[in-house]
Amino acid sequence: MGAQLRRIQLGNALSAFGSGFTVPYLFVYVANVRELGAGTAGAVLAAFAAAALFVLPFVGRVIDRRGPLPVALVGTAAAAVGALGFGMSGTTPTVMASAALMGAGIAVLQPGLATMIVWCSTTTTRARAFATQFFLNNLGMGLGGLLGGLLVDEHRASSFTLLFSVEAVMFLVLAGVLLTVRLPRTAGGEQVLVEAATGSAGASGQGSGDGWRRLLSDRPMVLLCVLGFVLFFACYGQFESGLAAYGVEVTGISTSTLGLALFANTAMIVLTQFVVLRLVDGRRRSRVIALVGLIWTVAWLAAGVSGLVPHAQAVATALLIATYALFGVGEAMLSPTVAPLVADLAPARMVGQYNSAFALVKQLGVSVGPAVGGLMAAQGAYAAYIVLLTGCSLGVTVLALLLGRRLRPEQDNPSLRTSRVVRRGGDGAAGSEERAEDEGRPAEREAVAATPAAAPVG
Repeated sequence: MGAQLRRIQLGNALSAFGSGFTVPYLFVYVANVRELGAGTAGAVLAAFAAAALFVLPFVGRVIDRRGPLPVALVGTAAAAVGALGFGMSGTTPTVMASAALMGAGIAVLQPGLATMIVWCSTTTTRARAFATQFFLNNLGMGLGGLLGGLLVDEHRASSFTLLFSVEAVMFLVLAGVLLTVRLPRTAGGEQVLVEAATGSAGASGQGSGDGWRRLLSDRPMVLLCVLGFVLFFACYGQFESGLAAYGVEVTGISTSTLGLALFANTAMIVLTQFVVLRLVDGRRRSRVIALVGLIWTVAWLAAGVSGLVPHAQAVATALLIATYALFGVGEAMLSPTVAPLVADLAPARMVGQYNSAFALVKQLGVSVGPAVGGLMAAQGAYAAYIVLLTGCSLGVTVLALLLGRRLRPEQDNPSLRTSRVVRRGGDGAAGSEERAEDEGRPAEREAVAATPAAAPVG
């Protein structure tokens, strides 16, 4: 399934390239270019988040019943229409409607793509698959932002219409690429992971029924979701609000230097992603995530110190840029650990539900983060802000270590796994053709016998 996985990642990278054209300019476009005001611009960003939060609780069940490909295609169509409408809107109602449609489309698309990657990978290749996706996303966003900056003109609304049109086309290109992907499919669209430790395809929560009730009874997954919320709150949720305000108001950097700091973040991810992937290979995921918390603690302390030395502007600027760069190192460490862990915790029939639940947690983190950061910045509570985020980063470390105690050894460290993805015929089947190392175990023979023949989809 290597070719199918590469197609998914290529399409995703092209979509990120298109999004890079518009993401840095959403607020400026609504507030200044369309002259709708800062209040409407803030409401537009809220509409993105609200639409995502509305649809995500339902997406997972649809993915598990219908498969990820139809869901991803619906997401690309909605996002494309929303992006095109955004670029052509000149009134508050149309801008808000377009924002909601695009936010919902992207929210539907994310767990759909994540589940497709899970289907087209194995426990041994999944970390690299998600790391590659993250790398290509950041590279695409960075290149798109660079080219978008060369094309945009704040005094010409038509230049923004062009940018949003490019984004819409890239969503359609993603849809076209996904239509060429041949996904493996078994009963209910599931892969059967033969767990040597338990002899079951599920990770946990057996006997409690499918759906949210079963997910919420899975204590490792619930703890991972709490950890995920803190991760996204403490990092992604601060880039465009609290940390940016802190850098300008307290550290005293210019807005152009802030752009340089954001570039340092992306550059660090691009430069270190595959180096980090080799370093974390074979290590316990929980320990890697715990280390990310310590790295981000240092990052927030660096940001705090940058606000104490405004008289040494060069030092203060370097410290703030280092903050963004350290966040990038942490993000590169998370990409091959967190998303694959979600997949490995999921019972075979609930991969979409688990991916959707974690996407919901992510959206909550990146929605609450800017609100809290912006509120504290508006009140000038910058010292309390640094203390809060430093504490959150230390909380990441504590939560990761607690999670490690609840994970089975092969979940925390996939290199210890003695089982394999079971394959039963069909050219579109995912994973290795090997069966479990010891098919003599009764539970594993039952799992194999219960697995119908695979047939390609799409």
